[in-house]
Amino acid sequence: MFKSPILFISFTILLCGCSQFGSDKEARGPVADGLTPKALYELAEDKFSAGSIEQGIDQLEVILAAYPGSKYAIQARLDIAYNLFKRKKYNRAILELNEFIERYPALLSTPYAYYLRGVIAEEKSASILDEIITDSAQRDVQSVRDAYSYFSLLIDAFPDSKYSEEASNKLVALKKVLARHEFYVALYYTSIGSHIAAINRSKYIIENYPNSPSVADGLHLMAHNYDAINAKELAKDARTVLYASYPNYSPNYKIDK
Repeated sequence: MFKSPILFISFTILLCGCSQFGSDKEARGPVADGLTPKALYELAEDKFSAGSIEQGIDQLEVILAAYPGSKYAIQARLDIAYNLFKRKKYNRAILELNEFIERYPALLSTPYAYYLRGVIAEEKSASILDEIITDSAQRDVQSVRDAYSYFSLLIDAFPDSKYSEEASNKLVALKKVLARHEFYVALYYTSIGSHIAAINRSKYIIENYPNSPSVADGLHLMAHNYDAINAKELAKDARTVLYASYPNYSPNYKIDK
């Protein structure tokens, strides 16, 4: 289960007095009923602990309104995004994280914001159809592409972050989904007789996802489509590569006519 950012991120931001983010002694605006940002944050935590997520988010937003420059506002923004994620309000959560990354491009907690954004996009691709369509690659994969992009951006921006290591592992799984999606597209083109389009999709899998399990099926489907257009030598070449690389290959798909 994905844990709260409070468990992932050191409370250094909250405990250290960084002048650039203000202090607990900021003027207590009327919107906060005279409460300090620390007190407001603790009230929000109480709401979340009681299961009142919307009320907790509202309490955090009071911090942003009353003490926007405080160190508690930084953590509040991450907590808002995380709890929107818990409520499956994925688009709002990603917008919150986009704003966080833009505001704070180099904080210690910024790699976590990148990582959470990727996790949310990955989760967004899930569907109640999972119980019916077990292969997620058969659905729209835009959120998977988004997740792949977000994790890649994290690795590029913070290569030494602990979150980048986790992101790298996720990229492996996401590549498999994206490669499989391309295979299903190639299979569809094959079924409607668009053999050149199917061949090009198969080539795309081989060139862009060379280590994915879909490469073997891509080669097999490519050979089938070369046969369909009487390109016998090219079909033979594709099968030669297929069985040299995957000697025990057996197709596990069928072409709908």
